[in-house]
Amino acid sequence: MPVYRIDFSYDGTKFHGYARQDNARTVQGELEAALGKILARRDRPPTSVAGRTDAGTHARHQVASLAWLEPIDTASLAKSLNTILGPEVSVSSVTEADGDFDARYSAKSRTYRYRILDTAHADPFRARYVWHIDKALDIDAMNSVLKPLIGPHDFASFCRDRLARGTDREIHSARWSRREDELELEITARAFCHQMVRSIVAVCVEAGRGRLAAADVEAMLEARDRTHGKGVAPAHGLTLWSVDY
Repeated sequence: MPVYRIDFSYDGTKFHGYARQDNARTVQGELEAALGKILARRDRPPTSVAGRTDAGTHARHQVASLAWLEPIDTASLAKSLNTILGPEVSVSSVTEADGDFDARYSAKSRTYRYRILDTAHADPFRARYVWHIDKALDIDAMNSVLKPLIGPHDFASFCRDRLARGTDREIHSARWSRREDELELEITARAFCHQMVRSIVAVCVEAGRGRLAAADVEAMLEARDRTHGKGVAPAHGLTLWSVDY
């Protein structure tokens, strides 16, 4: 059966996350409804996706796959999807992939970025995409608490264990950098568990405020208990940045 790869991006502000829900507007729900309309299907053609983002989280580069019995004019499909879904969702390409390609299981790594504006006043033109904190944060302290998290660990203290999928993950790289008046985290792993990146950001902010150190993060890891974490950062500062295959 032919498999088609859909590369796209979206502003997650007005969506209740990526995954389809019966009584809420989601990216998957809108995408599959559009596919059903274009491909003349009464039901919604099921898709697989690289990352199931939370409500309010954005994607600069998301990937979905669709198995379809009939040949598809990929350029026409991409154009039609953009007509229906734009401007909140933008499809950059639709291509035929190898028959065993699956957007979720074929991915080698995912990279997320999180943006913080640590200035006295908020910026309404960036409010959808950054977490505003009204005091400057110590970036060196924030990077120091990332070091214990690199590598394979049980991230139970940093995750919601949804559907009993387990909390063992391996972070390949993670680092904060400053871009003018913003702090930006770039973090890469093969996969993340639910709310893991946002939980890590919350811990980093506590470190940036001088409230915890690397030894505290090591203790959190060893505890393997969600109650030992520091909550979660707001979803709107997070963007799925890229997926590597």
